[in-house]
Amino acid sequence: MSRAVLALAAALAAAVGGAGCGLGGGDDDDGAPRAETRVEVIRSGGDGEAAFDPEAIYQEEAPGVVTVVSLFGSDSLEDLDSSAGGVGSGFVLNGEGEIATNAHVVTTGEVPDLREARTVYVEFADGNQVEADVKGYDPESDVALLKVDPEGLTLRPLPLGDSEAVKVGTPVAAIGSPFSERQSLSVGVVSAVDRSISGLTAFQISGAIQTDAAINPGNSGGPLVNAEGEVIGLNQQIKTSSGGGEGVGFAVPVDVARRALEQLRAKGKVSYAYLGVETVAIYPQLVERFDLPVGDGAWLQDVAADGPAEAAGLRGGSDGETVFQVRSYRTGGDVITSIDGQPVDDPDDLSRAVALLDPGSTVPVEAWRDGERRTVRVKLGDRPLSGLPDAG
Repeated sequence: MSRAVLALAAALAAAVGGAGCGLGGGDDDDGAPRAETRVEVIRSGGDGEAAFDPEAIYQEEAPGVVTVVSLFGSDSLEDLDSSAGGVGSGFVLNGEGEIATNAHVVTTGEVPDLREARTVYVEFADGNQVEADVKGYDPESDVALLKVDPEGLTLRPLPLGDSEAVKVGTPVAAIGSPFSERQSLSVGVVSAVDRSISGLTAFQISGAIQTDAAINPGNSGGPLVNAEGEVIGLNQQIKTSSGGGEGVGFAVPVDVARRALEQLRAKGKVSYAYLGVETVAIYPQLVERFDLPVGDGAWLQDVAADGPAEAAGLRGGSDGETVFQVRSYRTGGDVITSIDGQPVDDPDDLSRAVALLDPGSTVPVEAWRDGERRTVRVKLGDRPLSGLPDAG
């Protein structure tokens, strides 16, 4: 049976070669000059029509990709095992020494009992190894922000793209440390967009990018880039029956990651809005069978008790269930077709839109009931650690 596995698992075989993890660069006692940070800027094609050149992408991007080693129960970089530490990937965000990776690379355990690594090291493409501070991590989007002292380092920040513009068939490249094989490149295409994948909480990460570029344990947190060299996602997990990459990998969309990184930078944590609904997708036969008023939208099956949706008067389905085409439906619920001016064609659209809004904001929600369109204003709440599975 297929199972999703986080791409960090089991990437421990080689750990980090050598035990030297410091980097000289401060003022010496004899007054020696301090080492300087060198920031190399990647110039994106910017026209959206750059030819896909894996060799050029690697030459430009690989210097900004790092290996992340997390120590949980050990003080040594050698002889790591799954309980002592793990290896993942990441990439440089700016010249201040900020690095993006996955939250599961630098934590262990399960929500609400996640435990941060005792020590995190970052190895750069030129071999420099430095200790990193975890500025914060977001279990909802599986994103973490690291910070290293940039002094004396050569930093190659990677430009962030726009995951909303990603289309199926777009050529992509993944760079990281699969099975601790550092600075590895794999290429493929975007196999699908708007996937929902598991994070570290009960809520799904909406808008995820599926790719057939080889992603394996150790690729977690590394960049998925397009032909222009822009990061469009953070490689996060694979679906496999063997434990290795089988052409079905997933990346956290960069738009979601960007929001998380901004909040982690500002306050060390990330807040998410909460609508409190469970929905199903609509398709033509479902519309005909249940006489639904519209052909697109998110059909409410349930609303959380005392949640924002219920407080605004949105209505879920009836208590009884009707089986149609191998699944059960609760009839009579509202159909949401837009939120905050953004069209909602399916539940993923709703979840993605809510995830980008702020808790406490009041937004208009357009919904259909009994053949009539109505608009209600909903004051969004704070997302709990658990809730309705398809909640916003």
